[in-house]
Order: sequence, then C-alpha cells, then structure tokens
Amino acid sequence: MNSLIITSLEQGLIFAILAMGVFLTYKILDIADLSVEGTFPFGAFVFAKFISMGVNPIISTLMAFFFGTLAGLFTATLFTRLRIKPLLSGILTMTILYSVNLKINGKSNFPLFKYGSVFDLGSSLIVLAGTVLLIKIILDQFLKTETGYLLIATGDNESLVKSLGENSNKYKVIGLMLANGLVALSGALMAQMQGFADITMGNSIIVVALASIIIGDTIKKNSNRIKNTTRAILGAIIYKLIGGIAIDLGLNPNDLRAINAIIVIVFLSYNNFAADFLGFMKKEGGRKNVKNSKPIKEF
Repeated sequence: MNSLIITSLEQGLIFAILAMGVFLTYKILDIADLSVEGTFPFGAFVFAKFISMGVNPIISTLMAFFFGTLAGLFTATLFTRLRIKPLLSGILTMTILYSVNLKINGKSNFPLFKYGSVFDLGSSLIVLAGTVLLIKIILDQFLKTETGYLLIATGDNESLVKSLGENSNKYKVIGLMLANGLVALSGALMAQMQGFADITMGNSIIVVALASIIIGDTIKKNSNRIKNTTRAILGAIIYKLIGGIAIDLGLNPNDLRAINAIIVIVFLSYNNFAADFLGFMKKEGGRKNVKNSKPIKEF
C-alpha cells in the first residue's frame, strides 16, 4: 500500500479521536467550542513536557488527556459562571492556551525524536486502531448511563433537564471537559506520530473536526444502526484519505487547506440539498395523497 495512504489512514485514526471530542460539543451540546484549536497543541506540549522529564509515554499521554479536561473546565467556567457567550469563551481559552503552550517547554517547537512514544508498543496502525476502538466503546457506554442521557438532553432540551431538578450547567461542564480531554489526547498522539510538538498544530483543526463529523453524517444518514461515534470515526478516516489521495495525484501540499475547506463546502451543500430534496418529495407526496383521497360521505 502507498506510504502516503498509510500515513493518511494513521492521521485519520488520530483525528477520529478529535472528531469524537468535538462531536460531544458540536452535535450533543450544540456548542461551538473554538478552544479546541488551543487544546490540540496543548495536549502535544503537555506530553512533550512529561516525556522530557522521563515519564512513561503512556502516562504522559494520559496526562495530556487530564490537562485537556482542565482546559475544558476553564471554558465551561467562563460561560456558566461568568456568563460569557460560549463562542467567545472558546476564543478566550484558545488565546490563553497559545501563551501557555509557549511557556510549557519554553519554545514554539519541541522535537520528540529522541524520546519514546506509545507507538513503540507495536505497529502504529494497530495501536491507533485499538485506542480509537477503546475510546469509542467507553464513550458509547457513557452515553447510555444516566449522566450520558442527561448530557444529551441538555443539548436537546435544556428546560426539560431543569424541570427534572437537575443543573444543566453541570452537564455542560462534563461535556466540555470530556471533549477537550479527547482533543488534547489526539494532539498528544499526533505529536508522537510526527515527532514534534509545534505551536501551529491547532491552526484550523476545528475545520478538520467539523469536516469529519459532516462527512460521517452523510454515511447512511437515515440508518439508526450506525452510532454517531462510528460516523465520526469513519468521517475522519475518509476525510484524511481524500487529502492523501489528492496529494498522491499531484496536488501541491500548500493547497491542502483550501482543499480541506472545499471538502467541507461540498459535503455541507450535499447535506442541505438532500434535506431540501427530501422535504420537497414529502410535500409532493402529501399533495398527491390529498388529491387522491376519497370524499367523506355525508349521512
């Protein structure tokens, strides 16, 4: 198999974790959380800090997840306690994390080639596939718990959650903490894969996450058999494979960001067109039923 395609598949699995994190805020809580653009490199720099101190790669990776949840907690605090708009809260967190990332290791780019990584355990594809599968199973099981159902309900109908005597802000905090923890974990894995942590890693990463979710949503859209976490995973893999194939066919890597944006536009347009078409067909079907219906007999 082409090495570029393999690399794209590996990156797709890493971004699948990112997509599952953003899925929690974007699809479940209906919150546009831009803090992920700071959390992604934050996870990479946290991993770099711990691994350079001699900590085990697995523990260092888990520490990236833990500190990522703290970033999510900070964002949640801004809009649940200080009542700052969610979008602005994410931007403020992202801005603060930029400076924090520079402070962690004292430089904007930290090489990791001389340190160990979780990929020393075996094949990168196997390690990543196992990690993604484990996270998917845990997340699916969590969403089936009472806390998970209330988290979903908070995004769907916050008033209902309040009527049950529950604090909806509590579930927003939980959702944002889990989401940013997964995003930071994804950043730590990406740093290990590419061999360095860089301050620009998070640039436009929200586009990658949203593209993965949008592409996943087009896969058997009306089927209930495919879980949303599965859609996010498949969407991330397809998204990266499209980019890998485009480069393999001769696309200039400098144009990749523009291609990424175009992919999002195409799939969004497809979703909107499909929704409009289905709405039109239902409307026409209703008209035919009314036209062909028999008149009510009078007694």
